[in-house]
Amino acid sequence: MTLIKLPEPDQGVIARRDVIVKDLERLVGADVIISDEDGRRAYDTDALTAYTRMPLAVALPRSTDEVATILAYCRDNGIKVVARGAGTSLCGGALPAEDAIVISVSKMSRVLEIDYANRTARVEAGITNLAISGAVAKDGFFYAPDPSSQLACTLAGNLAMNSGGAHCLKYGVTTNNVLGLKIVLMTGEVVEIGGAHLDSEGYDLLGLVVGSEGQFGIVTEATVRILRCAEGARPMLLGFGSSEAAGRCVSAIIASGIIPVAIEFMDKPAIHVCESFAKAGYPLDVEALLIVEVEGSEAEITALLNRIAEIARPYRPETILVSSGADQSAKIWKGRKAAFGAIGRISDYYCMDGTIPLGRLPEVLVAIARICATHGLKVANIFHAGDGNLHPLILYDANDAAQAIRAEEAGAEILKLCVEVGGCLTGEHGVGIEKRDLMTVQFSETDLALQMRIKTVFDPEWLLNPAKVFPLEAPRPLAA
Repeated sequence: MTLIKLPEPDQGVIARRDVIVKDLERLVGADVIISDEDGRRAYDTDALTAYTRMPLAVALPRSTDEVATILAYCRDNGIKVVARGAGTSLCGGALPAEDAIVISVSKMSRVLEIDYANRTARVEAGITNLAISGAVAKDGFFYAPDPSSQLACTLAGNLAMNSGGAHCLKYGVTTNNVLGLKIVLMTGEVVEIGGAHLDSEGYDLLGLVVGSEGQFGIVTEATVRILRCAEGARPMLLGFGSSEAAGRCVSAIIASGIIPVAIEFMDKPAIHVCESFAKAGYPLDVEALLIVEVEGSEAEITALLNRIAEIARPYRPETILVSSGADQSAKIWKGRKAAFGAIGRISDYYCMDGTIPLGRLPEVLVAIARICATHGLKVANIFHAGDGNLHPLILYDANDAAQAIRAEEAGAEILKLCVEVGGCLTGEHGVGIEKRDLMTVQFSETDLALQMRIKTVFDPEWLLNPAKVFPLEAPRPLAA
């Protein structure tokens, strides 16, 4: 039993499944369509695994034209569509529906063009996040957004949720690193937005589409910004006797005017689990740990790390450890990047995603612990402290229905707290189904009505990514 309600599927569409599958196989080829039960089961959830739904069918198109053909057919026949990258969404953003076709762009993963002179790369949206950097690394370039799932997650999903990552403090999130998109609308029309230039004319449709969670169309190509690698980079570890002290130190570093590449936070439960997995040298006798990374020349790195150590001293760090070289730096980041998986080895967890003003970090950390304790649950905190993007992991037993409900209740209270202190419901995971019914906490009735009208402009019949983002009871605008 869980708290989030999903709509009943259209039984008329389900009854036509065999006809729909045959039509799609005729249009794009049988090798593009997955219709057997075992094959569809691989797509019945995303990383919010508490919820599963068997899709009507799954399509794995190989080109923009095939995506356009499938969408046009679905629009003409009133069939819902769920876009999917690698299925790493933690908010149920890629959860299918029984009366919907899942369109996964995972086979569209080519690098189409690299332009070092203008520092851009044009790629298909099914490429993994890390593969973009891999394609340009030999020439000293990289793609900046780096979510923890970057080994698996696709650019398509990053675009849908406006993903960030550890290094977004300095380099920004997905929207700051994308210049152009090719998107297929529900009608099958192919639209190009932006391009290989710094800014585009007219309305900022690029900013509208990035973060729209598959509500407007399916992105098949993107032109992204690539950056020259820094001369060097090095992290340091700062261990504190309390989470509050670590939170105050984060605020002090940012207030000093120093912008590190990353400031990552772990509390004691997370430290122990991640150290057991990565053997990174994390101190085990502290209550909270900051990973602070800076970059530049060797002299600049040394000066910045010394300055950060001085800023930290009033907060009585019990550990100050600077990485001794590339191997130790890699281990430090291996532990952080593998944190969610490492926690998953010892417990089921419900991963939250909210943002807060940095100055409120100490009190929010105390409140998160109190909320979880009230519900009889433990919590491990791992998050991007530099930009106030929190990721509390609420630990529970997924086989215990009562615990699952308490975990969702605690998560909702944490997200409400984020809004109350001046933050917002999501930083990089998106709304999906997880935060859908909390949208009224942050947005007024007028705010939501305007957002839904924009959705209707792109998708008049509301066939794209059904039952996501907007509360189910919110009145749907009429198509123009």
